[in-house]
Amino acid sequence: MALKITLKPNEKMILGGTVVVNGSSMSSDLIIEYKVPILRQKDILSEKDANSPSKRIYFAIQLMYIDDEHRDIHQNIYLQLAKELVQAAPSTTGLIDKISEYILSDKYYPALKLAKNLIAYEEEALSCVQ
Repeated sequence: MALKITLKPNEKMILGGTVVVNGSSMSSDLIIEYKVPILRQKDILSEKDANSPSKRIYFAIQLMYIDDEHRDIHQNIYLQLAKELVQAAPSTTGLIDKISEYILSDKYYPALKLAKNLIAYEEEALSCVQ
């Protein structure tokens, strides 16, 4: 089944490991007829913005999703980051366990969605401390 995506002017997305950028004048419809990893601009985290433990976890999962060739490397990084986060904040164990289940099942996009919850949890916890 084909997937239709509408990109707004200047919107970016990652399609199968390649960055696609729409022009500046009008929206464009893309029809994707092959199953490939897709991340819209709102879901893309740059390396420089991965500046907290949960964001580094998100970034590692993002790379697992879009970089099949180096997936093992990114998975090892994820495992180390997840271990460190759970040791520092045991209350994250439930979310990390669910994320890890998705990763072990090669379901990277759902893992990314849960990692967004992890980022929100971290931001909320930090706001209570400050």
